[in-house]
Amino acid sequence: MYLLPRFHVCALFLAAALPLIAQDDIPPAGRGGRGGGNTREFLGLGPAPDAAAASRGEKLYAPNCAFCHGEKARGAGGPNLVRSALVLHDEKGEVIGPVVAKGFPDKGMPAFPNFAEGQLYDIAQYLHLQVELVANRGTYKRLNVVTGDAQAGEASFDGAGGCNSCHSVTGDFAHIGSRYQPDQLQTRFVWPGGRGGARGQKVTVTLPSGESFTGALKAQDDVNVSMYDGAGNYHSWPREGLKIQKEDRLMGHRQLLEKYTDADMHNLTAYLARLK
Repeated sequence: MYLLPRFHVCALFLAAALPLIAQDDIPPAGRGGRGGGNTREFLGLGPAPDAAAASRGEKLYAPNCAFCHGEKARGAGGPNLVRSALVLHDEKGEVIGPVVAKGFPDKGMPAFPNFAEGQLYDIAQYLHLQVELVANRGTYKRLNVVTGDAQAGEASFDGAGGCNSCHSVTGDFAHIGSRYQPDQLQTRFVWPGGRGGARGQKVTVTLPSGESFTGALKAQDDVNVSMYDGAGNYHSWPREGLKIQKEDRLMGHRQLLEKYTDADMHNLTAYLARLK
């Protein structure tokens, strides 16, 4: 039985198709999550949907109810079936089937008496697959971002992109394609400031007296700033009245953001992913 949050359903039309994932994409009941536990059990999911039945149900689902329950069963004029208590309590069509067959005429849902029992099961499995896709992040897959031209990426790295002015494929970038997934690589060079704070950044702090200290920033907030100077001595001051100048080591990346085309980003990703 599905044990996710319950919402009442007013009607049960069947919605349009979502591209079906293969059975191999659905984590089997025995696959563990963190700490060796059962991922499906942890998420409160019932048995894994029958992918073959869901594929058949998709074909029944699409032509009957897309106008009411939305393209992916997330709701439109009719309710969201992924959140429906009726769907979540069903396992093999034993709850969904009778509702589809009889309908809710007083609530605007017609009966569908012509569906065979096997078809009702297939429809139920398609709906359960939609719940699975929403609830279980184990079914998500990384997109393939290695679609560019690696040779063009190398030319950009050594030329117009100016990457080699700060980085080296035999130094800090050696084997970088083995250290990060391609999508992570792309994120790191397109948005490098998003993976860490400013700690360790070079900073110069000038006091109201005119005395200045240069070194590595330790912390800065709305009230205080602290740092280690060149000799390794620790300093901390209230921010009021201070002049704080920080070195922007990512300036080159920020300037490239205004110049990158989609092709540039994918070409550079393809080149870096090749550095194994």
